[in-house]
Amino acid sequence: MCRVVVAALKAGNEQVKLDVQRIASFGEQDWLPSTPQELCGRLLSTIYLGMKEQSSEETRSRAERLAKAIGANHQTVWIDSVYQATRDLLTQATNFEPHFAVHGGTNQENLALQNIQARSRMVTAYYFAQLMCTVRERPGGGSLLVLGSGNVDECLRGYLTKYDCSSADINPIGSISKMDLKKFIAWAQTEFDLPILQEFLEATPTAELTPHDPDAPQADEEEMGMSYAELSVFGRLRKEHRLGPFGMFERLIHEWRDQHSPREIADKVKRFHHFYAINRHKMTTMTPAYHAEEYSPDDNRYDLRPFLYPAFYKSFSFEKIDEKVELLEKRARKEQ
Repeated sequence: MCRVVVAALKAGNEQVKLDVQRIASFGEQDWLPSTPQELCGRLLSTIYLGMKEQSSEETRSRAERLAKAIGANHQTVWIDSVYQATRDLLTQATNFEPHFAVHGGTNQENLALQNIQARSRMVTAYYFAQLMCTVRERPGGGSLLVLGSGNVDECLRGYLTKYDCSSADINPIGSISKMDLKKFIAWAQTEFDLPILQEFLEATPTAELTPHDPDAPQADEEEMGMSYAELSVFGRLRKEHRLGPFGMFERLIHEWRDQHSPREIADKVKRFHHFYAINRHKMTTMTPAYHAEEYSPDDNRYDLRPFLYPAFYKSFSFEKIDEKVELLEKRARKEQ
């Protein structure tokens, strides 16, 4: 966006000039940016919200170096004290002390402690957004819009915390799948001369919400039980091709026949629809997105189907999938 604005300024667009001076001059008369980075520094504030035990140095460094490359006003903030204070509230009230799974806690304790961090990031982001203009002494103060970070695949799978950093004022990537986002990043790396983006393409997707375990590092795709590439396929088949569980299975046993057995495909299709159904309630709170694709699962403004579904595991579609798997396996045994 900043590149487009600076190009318009160089082309002599008077309206853009007036808008830039009104929004980004910070009271400096006749100020105009000479580079996209200079404009970005006036418009975009970024914040890395880390936990010293959970967050990796690699992730923090990538955030700082990307912010520097694009010119954003960047802050690194550790939220350990906020997390600990919230965690201690339950202990003070009930004498129960929750633990992460790696420290002997249950899955429920593990998830609750992760969610404290995720939701604290949302609250902190809004706090900074409301006051950064004041901190930077922008005449008249004002506040910033908070940008969301949840993509289509995470929404479909429900792989996000309700009211975490997916909650914002607007989500620029809310209607785009992870695979298309990676294609855009690869294009931008060259087009915008941002070599740092290659590190984002190569990094293993991880929420970094649990204490680091070198023997079992937290990884998104392992926790979801499916890859982002597979999620992208499920999302397109669900929306663009209007396929339910059995129709999706019927199609994928042909398209994925060289990659997975019918039973493996059945498990993946059923897992996707199961989590799609039980996490559908999260979509009612999702931040409005800029819609650039046809496969968006945004129910409030784009996909008017219901968000409450009965359990899929005893459904007609799943029974038909099981019947077809048995038939295919029986046929395969006869051919052997």
